[in-house]
Amino acid sequence: MLALVLVAVSLGLSNFAAAIGTGVSGVDAGTRLRVGIVFGLFEAAMPLLGLLLGHGLAHALGDAARWIGAALLIVTGLYALIQAFRRDGADAADPAAQGLGKLLVSGLGLSIDNLAVGFALGTYHVGLPTAAVVIGAVSVTMALIGLELGRLLGTKIGERGEALGGIVLVAVGIAIATGHL
Repeated sequence: MLALVLVAVSLGLSNFAAAIGTGVSGVDAGTRLRVGIVFGLFEAAMPLLGLLLGHGLAHALGDAARWIGAALLIVTGLYALIQAFRRDGADAADPAAQGLGKLLVSGLGLSIDNLAVGFALGTYHVGLPTAAVVIGAVSVTMALIGLELGRLLGTKIGERGEALGGIVLVAVGIAIATGHL
């Protein structure tokens, strides 16, 4: 069980970093809950999907999963930067819809490399429900802590929060691509 918790914490570190970037731009309690749930669901689902898909796909994806996830985060971060610099006081598009799409892409990008973790979990005697609950709970907790930390930082930097959030997402993507996360 300790090994599973340590795996869950290591998986949650990228969520923690991305949540700081999201929280910097300022989010309300409802958004915090959505971010925590989406990140937690993706983090729990991807290793389970890896267990279900089998080792064949693990060999086919190999290191590509890390690159795909990193690319998704970098694109999401760049999109956030573009949006931050385009804003001139009034948003033409619905920010809630943009937020959900960005959140889903971020969740996917942060968790796609966890497919391989699912394959590895299959070699241990860890039950699927136990793995899903532990990984999901740790991920939600780390995302919520990251959002709160980001919110505190965001109050200090004001309107530049969304741009900083985009920079953090790009940095997390680069860190994943280079193997640092």
